[in-house]
Amino acid sequence: MVKFGHLIDERKVPVLINFYAEWDDDCKDVHLVLRDVAAALGDKAKVVKINIDKNQPLAEALRVKSLPTFVIYSFGKMVWRKTGHLEANALVNHLQQHQPNG
Repeated sequence: MVKFGHLIDERKVPVLINFYAEWDDDCKDVHLVLRDVAAALGDKAKVVKINIDKNQPLAEALRVKSLPTFVIYSFGKMVWRKTGHLEANALVNHLQQHQPNG
């Protein structure tokens, strides 16, 4: 996996990170939501899924306690975080609020 610092140090678009686990029932529908977000925003945002079971040190460092957890980074800094199910439209709105020129 790409180093996390490089992943979030995006200068052109906000980065949405979804922390999930394959065994978590609440995370199962998130794939479709993220697909819709990516389709709606195209190259205006980066959407990344991170499996906490394969990236435990990162999940612990970021204090991911509940799933699914969504985090938006802009210019390498966390600007928004939410745990629990969200609709695609809500995520799109949050990403649009954190566009570098908006």
